[in-house]
Amino acid sequence: MKRGVRLLQGYLWVPRGLAFDPRAHLPKEALLEGTRVHLLLDPVGPPFAFFDDGTTATQAFYQFTALVVTEAEPESLRPLVARLRDWLAPRLEATPPGVGWLLLEDLRGV
Repeated sequence: MKRGVRLLQGYLWVPRGLAFDPRAHLPKEALLEGTRVHLLLDPVGPPFAFFDDGTTATQAFYQFTALVVTEAEPESLRPLVARLRDWLAPRLEATPPGVGWLLLEDLRGV
C-alpha cells in the first residue's frame, strides 16, 4: 500500500528586505531516477528563537518538506535522500547572500 514518506524536513530563511521568494526559486517537485519527490515550501512564523544574535525578527521563514509517495519502507529510502541532497545543493547554493537553510533527514511516514 502506498503512503507518504518524508525525506527531508527543515527551514529556509530570507532577510525580510530581500526581494527573493524561495517558492519561485525552487521547483515543486524533482524527478530522481524515476521517483517523483514533492517539495513543499510554506511560509511560517519563526519556529523558535532561531538565531543566538537576536536577528530572528528580521527573517522570513519557510518550512521545507520533501516527500515521496511509495510502498517502500522509510529506511530503504536513504540512497534517495542522498540523491535529493545532491540535486538540491546547487539550487540552494544559487540563492542570494543572506538566504539560509537547515534541512535534516526525516524518514517518517505522513
